[in-house]
Amino acid sequence: MATEPRGAKPPHPEYTIDELARAAGTTVRNIRSYQDRGLIDPPERRGRVGIYTPTHLGRLRLIHHLLARGYTLANIMELLKAIVEGHDLRSILGLETAISSPWNSEAPRHYSYLALARLFGRAVSRPALAKAIALGLLEPDGFGYLARSPRALMAGAEIARAGFGLEDVLDIIEHSRSHFQAVSDRIVGMVVRELDRFGEGQLPPPAEVPRLVDILWRIRPLAMVAVETEMMRALEISANKYLGDRVAAILEHLHDPAAPPSEPPAEPRS
Repeated sequence: MATEPRGAKPPHPEYTIDELARAAGTTVRNIRSYQDRGLIDPPERRGRVGIYTPTHLGRLRLIHHLLARGYTLANIMELLKAIVEGHDLRSILGLETAISSPWNSEAPRHYSYLALARLFGRAVSRPALAKAIALGLLEPDGFGYLARSPRALMAGAEIARAGFGLEDVLDIIEHSRSHFQAVSDRIVGMVVRELDRFGEGQLPPPAEVPRLVDILWRIRPLAMVAVETEMMRALEISANKYLGDRVAAILEHLHDPAAPPSEPPAEPRS
């Protein structure tokens, strides 16, 4: 630790640049680079020695934490500037997490080709596999495949076991992607407009950040409820439109006598 004049006791720990680097688990070169960028304040000069404090150490640990989360030094500079302007860092990071965290909480799962064959039977043809990969439903993974959504994979297997063609199901997914994307764009657009009320690209006032974080987390399940409800409504309309007459015809002939089995053709005489 940096030395004090005899008889004086420092009110808090003090560090030379080498001691600070060791305490923060970084290098002297990094500390000087951060100083040059304005990420940490310069030390107090005592003669030819620069003296650092726990404030410098805390700032270095924060920088390393943010770098580990994927932030660039330019991003970190903006965050630190926001703190100086009165923003709470936890609220800002909470806003970033609410925006960028995955919306699908499923854990990916690896399937061998044999496992897929057991699930889908004959439906798991090479063309069907190629289409599933193209749609991002499966990813080649070593000697097998990685399913980002095992639930979707199991739903497809159930449909295939019911006798429907897997490639037909994949065609429906491919066709519906643009429609779901359009709906998603509209939903997210509402949030973007709320954020842009404070100026495009500008950080909302400190008092507004917790409210926006709450909106972002709450809109996820609410959006799913809205989409599921509309999907059920559309399926009901389609079922009545395309299947209603067929079901009525089946019920009308429900008690008709069964048609006699057709006789096999007579064998030709020799």
